[in-house]
Amino acid sequence: MTEPITVRLLDLFRIGLGPSSSHTVGPMRAARLFREACLARGVLPARVEVLLKGSLAATGRGHGTLTAILAGLHGWEPETCDVDAVHALPESLAATPDVSWGSGQTRLTADAVRFLSYAEYKDDVLPHPNTMVFTGTDGDVCAFEQTWCSVGGGFVREASEADEGIRQETAVPPVHAFHDAESLVAHATTWGGTFGSVILANEAGWESRPGEVREGLDRVWDAFRRCIARGLERRGELPGGLHVMRRAADMLNKVETGQVGEAYAHIARAQAYAFAVNEENAAGGRVVTAPTNGAAGILPGVLVEVSERKKLDHAVILDAIATAGAIGMLVKTHASISGAEVGCQGEVGTATAMAASALCQILGGAPKQVETAAEIAIEHNLGLTCDPIRGLVQAPCIERNAMGVAKAWSAAQLALHSVVSNVVSLDRVIKVMKRTGDDMRREYKETSEGGLAVSLPEC
Repeated sequence: MTEPITVRLLDLFRIGLGPSSSHTVGPMRAARLFREACLARGVLPARVEVLLKGSLAATGRGHGTLTAILAGLHGWEPETCDVDAVHALPESLAATPDVSWGSGQTRLTADAVRFLSYAEYKDDVLPHPNTMVFTGTDGDVCAFEQTWCSVGGGFVREASEADEGIRQETAVPPVHAFHDAESLVAHATTWGGTFGSVILANEAGWESRPGEVREGLDRVWDAFRRCIARGLERRGELPGGLHVMRRAADMLNKVETGQVGEAYAHIARAQAYAFAVNEENAAGGRVVTAPTNGAAGILPGVLVEVSERKKLDHAVILDAIATAGAIGMLVKTHASISGAEVGCQGEVGTATAMAASALCQILGGAPKQVETAAEIAIEHNLGLTCDPIRGLVQAPCIERNAMGVAKAWSAAQLALHSVVSNVVSLDRVIKVMKRTGDDMRREYKETSEGGLAVSLPEC
């Protein structure tokens, strides 16, 4: 691929609600876009049918997909919606069964929204493993239909665009045109800066107004910290029936009362922060895709802990987030961040690499060392399966994020302080991730049909 990467930072870091970027945030966004397309055409369907295919059919109910789609049909956005109102939709629609359709008094009766799961998806050829078909009908006549794919991290594409990559149109060419890690390192080295400075320079050229992106990153950073704070305040059992208890507050208490060895305390604190984020995500709270909801705890866990301990300047933090974003852009462009497409190596593996690169940079790493940190992190997550028990983003997902924190620290330290032979480059390991995902059996890609997802009856 020789075209420059033009994925935008604030598309990669999306503020939304849990528990899944591909199964909750993406479907909500797709439903809203379907609604907007109907309104633009003057279509008021008597009934809307939503056909879920692939991984959405297999695990959508456990991921809150149905409620998310109902929220999208209301015109709600993941970043700005009232989270409590979304969770209350099943009850509120039971009491007042209609959906406002447009700016007037026109309404779509909620009983007319019908969900279908395509159970025979196993042998079907889909444009993407997360596919949904929206059909608006008037009587027995199809008034309007769209097929949407939720391609990971909250990104959505119409089916006709699903195989066209994720290049985004920009008004002007990037200041630093890079298409892979090698060219990104070259730009950062020549520029005399960091991966983050390269990304932020590109973003400055695309802004609709000066400071737009930095303001957006401020919101992301604030959302990281707010999510951790909320997760640490809350106790009790997570929803879904697995009887998973919140542990973040207890984990942090052990750090702060000296029950964790001093050498490990910084990692243990970051892991408690990661638990807090992922427990909030599992409960359907507001999180940031980093790069997905299922892997949302790793980057904020690492960055918030190190920023507190080292009292980092705010500009350093934003540059580190942008550096992490650069790694996410590379993986999204050349492989995938979707668990339904390549397994959890695409989610937790990518998040670990993003955190490792940001951390390595904060600790003084040069661009080549930052690339190496990301490579080590992905290399040691290759083949990681996506096998959530009962389709819930709880087990093994929450602990897996905590492990990602520890791996990010290890990868950064190895890149900084070991003799690295550079046998495998970041570009090569990303290609290997893609091939490994292609070779992985469907049962291990967010279908809850294999791995740990089928172990519960035996436990």
